[in-house]
Amino acid sequence: MKILLLEDDILLNESITKYLTTIGHAITSVRDGNVCLEVLEKEKFDLLVFDINVPNIDGLSILEILHTQKKIIPIIFISTLIDIEDISRAFELGCYDYLKKPFHLKELNLRIDRISKTAKKDMHHKTLSASYSFDCDTMTLYFHEEPQVLSKRQLQIIQFFAHNRGFVCSYNMFRESVWHDCDIDVDDATIRAEINRLKNNLKEDFIINIRGIGYMVKVPSL
Repeated sequence: MKILLLEDDILLNESITKYLTTIGHAITSVRDGNVCLEVLEKEKFDLLVFDINVPNIDGLSILEILHTQKKIIPIIFISTLIDIEDISRAFELGCYDYLKKPFHLKELNLRIDRISKTAKKDMHHKTLSASYSFDCDTMTLYFHEEPQVLSKRQLQIIQFFAHNRGFVCSYNMFRESVWHDCDIDVDDATIRAEINRLKNNLKEDFIINIRGIGYMVKVPSL
């Protein structure tokens, strides 16, 4: 995997970089939040491994910036912090995993392997909740691996959510992506009505209503 490491402790940074490089990963390492953002603007990565307390911009703030830019990259936080509010904030922002310092380097690799396997599977099979997943190739919604019967429009809505997990989807976005084939103007009430019909067909409600704006499906935690 191509990994960006943000760790300001020189010895730990060097140890992680050397270990992960030895086992086959491509590592770019930085020790400063500003430098990290500059690298993220120029390059794409498969995984981020971030310390939280680093110079200039902390790891959580960087994740917030990525969230506003609608960039979803799997991230593992490594930190001495044990404040439950910070940990909760990290997972709310899309953190995939958390390791408390000190940790064994092999444990970090085990976490990376788990994310790598999940990411490969998730390229075509999107997890939507604890019970639901969507196969993008076959346009099939599964509930505990059992195919569900939905209308074409409802499947288009699910497909749109699957490709935009973690982002607030506005009514205009639905008009452009889901109702683009309509000859007439589709108002917000029509979109709400169709999504409500979809939600009534679901055995688990994973679609979040963002009042006055649209809807959202969160990225499930691994």
